[in-house]
Amino acid sequence: MLQQLCIGTLIISATVMTQVLFISVAMAVLNRFGPWLIHPPSMWKTVVALIGVVLWLVAGISVCAWIWASVFLLLDMFEAIEPALYFSIVTFTTLGYGDITLDTPWRLLSGLTAANGLIIFGLNTAFLVEFIFRLRSAQTQQGIKK
Repeated sequence: MLQQLCIGTLIISATVMTQVLFISVAMAVLNRFGPWLIHPPSMWKTVVALIGVVLWLVAGISVCAWIWASVFLLLDMFEAIEPALYFSIVTFTTLGYGDITLDTPWRLLSGLTAANGLIIFGLNTAFLVEFIFRLRSAQTQQGIKK
């Protein structure tokens, strides 16, 4: 049990750092293009920026799922990448079909994977809400200045 908790804690730390890196890159790009985004007309710019940010965050989630799948493979929980990745994604997203499960000695990692997914999705949600709020505020201020 302690081994599972240690491994899970390390993987959660790695995936949170990974997602924070993805969010940091998104912030840097958005800061770079901020003046362009707030300058009218802004509707299509907002749509393009939001799609780009969401796809970028999904890429980060994908990397996190691959990290978990790699660990499952390294620990010989699965014999092939497809079931390891499938289990990782299904558990990470808390969908949890239950058609594939971990053996008893490793099943605690399932819960840690799901908890990790909740953390990552929470980070992404907070970032998206803040991004939309700041962008709309800046666009409104730009419109008031005119």
